[in-house]
Amino acid sequence: MAILSGELQNQLESIRQEALAELSAASDLRALEEVRIHFLGRKGKIKDLLKSLGSLPPDERPLVGAQVNRLHDEVELELNNTRINLEEKALEARLAGEKIDISLPGRDADIGAFHPVSLIIDEIASLFLRMGYDVYDDREIETDYYNFEALNFPADHPARDMQDTFFLDGGLLLRSHTSNGQIHYMENHKPPLKVIVPGRVYRRDSDPTHLPMFHQVEGLVVGKGVSMANLKWTLETMMKALFGPDSTLRLRPSFFPFTEPSAEVDMWFDTGNGQGRWLEMGGAGLVHPNVLLACQIDPEEWSGFAFGMGVERLAMIRYRVPDIRMFYENDVRVLEQFRGARRYSAFS
Repeated sequence: MAILSGELQNQLESIRQEALAELSAASDLRALEEVRIHFLGRKGKIKDLLKSLGSLPPDERPLVGAQVNRLHDEVELELNNTRINLEEKALEARLAGEKIDISLPGRDADIGAFHPVSLIIDEIASLFLRMGYDVYDDREIETDYYNFEALNFPADHPARDMQDTFFLDGGLLLRSHTSNGQIHYMENHKPPLKVIVPGRVYRRDSDPTHLPMFHQVEGLVVGKGVSMANLKWTLETMMKALFGPDSTLRLRPSFFPFTEPSAEVDMWFDTGNGQGRWLEMGGAGLVHPNVLLACQIDPEEWSGFAFGMGVERLAMIRYRVPDIRMFYENDVRVLEQFRGARRYSAFS
């Protein structure tokens, strides 16, 4: 039976001691992997010993091979034990870092802000609800009849052109004003009636003061003896509620197919240093008899007024926003300025 030479035994023992020492010194899984490669990898020291068996005499190869395999298994077992210990320590450290101190106070939730357009709509709705009006929400995809014909728009009116209105398939369109709500409401309610219709409208327009999608609020009153004086008082009441008791309003003669007489509504806007200018806020007038007739309401017995205003225009003046597009760029720096603003709960 062959006996290992002293030199080979010393070499095996030296590798064993070196491997155990490096395993003991490994402080993390990365260092442990380096030890594994150094001793057990394809080019590691123990693998090199196995590769050298071919140079030994045939009668020595089984004994030396058994000794090298025993060293390989011992180092591999110690490496696995070390890996388990290091993984447990890493898990304990991570859990300690993630530990929650339940005695600490909770974090405040980052509460968002209501959009300025929503704030204005709620405030207007709250005001008119207190004045006895209904708030009516109507469809945005409309037919030509309700958007134009029933509102006394002639067939050749420019608003019917593709340049102004978003037309859809099947004879439908995106409503270009909330006035369509007047017709739907009057078809389903008998006078006397008072209603406002806030909502989104769509037109082919986009610049610092116009958007292809924006909001309007429509107002309609039908009763007996309704006059321009009633309209002017209503508009002044709304403007003073929105912009203060010193708000000044004027009505300029104008033309709209669905009102007669018609007027542009202007408000004096103080620009500071004793300066100011008139700003157009919307349109208004007495409901045209043809519009009442389209809803089976006798214009000889009933009269009414209607007005429509752009909500974004009101918000621009109220909050002194220079560019209407800022409302929809979703810049948090802009929107968070309205955090804490008073919201009028119009629908509660």
